[in-house]
Amino acid sequence: MPFLLNAARPAATGSLTLAPAPVRPAALPLSRLSPAWARTCIAALCIGGLVACSGKDQPPQAGAGKPAGEPAVGVVVLAPESQTLSTELPGRTAAFQNADIRPQINGIIQKRLFTEGALVKAGQPLYQVDPATYEAAQASAQAVLAKAQATARTAQVNAKRNAELVEIDAISRQVFDESQAAVQQTQADVGVAQAALDAARINMRYTRLLAPISGRIGLSAVTAGALVTANQANALTTIQQLDPIQVDITQSSAELLQLRRQWQEGKFTRVDSNQAKVKLILEDGSTYEKEGTLQFTGTAVNPTSGAITLRATFPNPDHFIMPGMYVRSQLATSVAPQALLLPQEAVIRNAAGEPSVQVVGEDNKLTKRPVELGQAVGNRWLVISGVKAGEKVMVDGFQKARVGQTVKPTVVKPRDKAAPAAATASSAAASS
Repeated sequence: MPFLLNAARPAATGSLTLAPAPVRPAALPLSRLSPAWARTCIAALCIGGLVACSGKDQPPQAGAGKPAGEPAVGVVVLAPESQTLSTELPGRTAAFQNADIRPQINGIIQKRLFTEGALVKAGQPLYQVDPATYEAAQASAQAVLAKAQATARTAQVNAKRNAELVEIDAISRQVFDESQAAVQQTQADVGVAQAALDAARINMRYTRLLAPISGRIGLSAVTAGALVTANQANALTTIQQLDPIQVDITQSSAELLQLRRQWQEGKFTRVDSNQAKVKLILEDGSTYEKEGTLQFTGTAVNPTSGAITLRATFPNPDHFIMPGMYVRSQLATSVAPQALLLPQEAVIRNAAGEPSVQVVGEDNKLTKRPVELGQAVGNRWLVISGVKAGEKVMVDGFQKARVGQTVKPTVVKPRDKAAPAAATASSAAASS
């Protein structure tokens, strides 16, 4: 053990004493530590370094502590425009012409002469009824007519002869008068016989049932061998003319009264019914490619449904539209010369469904204003009251701005598609 000279405290005897030096433990190299202790030491050193670095002063972030500026919002400037207004009404398609085929005589069906579901032309044979009975009746009528004509000729000869005899007083005047009356009677008998023959010929023609109109024929209700009777209740088949096709449209009387009142007040200009075009929306939501024309407007209200009936016709060359389909018709009714249209994304509705908009004033302050809306025109609403032309209505930025706040408006173009109503309502709730 090494010794150091200890001069701090002299001995009583005045002699120097030697004190042992403090022993320091020798540092062990990492190679002699266990692997676990080595990893622990390294991790402790790394953590300590990170803590020391994190304690250093951070430079201040740009803009920290500064107040936010005016929020930017998108607005549209309302401008009046001429707009054709349409109403959408339910309807049902129907054939332009509809013919039920019924026999006009009694008899047995010999043959069906058409293909079910095919197109037939007016005058085309459809059924053949057994003509034997009617051929005999026609022959009998012809014989009766021939007999009547012969009798009439005999009467005329007798009358002519009696006219000569009465001149020489060979016969009485009474005989002469009777011969003249016989001529008239036999002529009447000829007329009766001729009419009977005509009726027999008509019944003979009725043995072959002909198509009264052109169109598509349906299923046959009878087959060969079936007994049919004149003017029976059940039709043998039906022919429908499908080009053009007609649509029977229903409109409530209340809606019609409101529309007429708007015409009288001069808010809208009435569209001439002769020029009114009708668009058809099919059951699958698609729009029929051809436009129709309004042909008829009902003259009375149905007391059961409270609606009137309108009728429109549409070209249907390919028979794409079939009778009985449920459709919706878009009918142009009025023209608004100074219409104001609001984008749907600008309209906010409260829990009661009442609409309002947020208007940016001249001082760029945001105010909430209730509005009265009319019908939808595409993805926009027709304004009845609440806003004026030239005002700025907010359509974007509902999450950033609140009512009464000063904003920075930017004019934007209306969106092509309307924003979902739920999203607009939630945005309005967040901003109010």
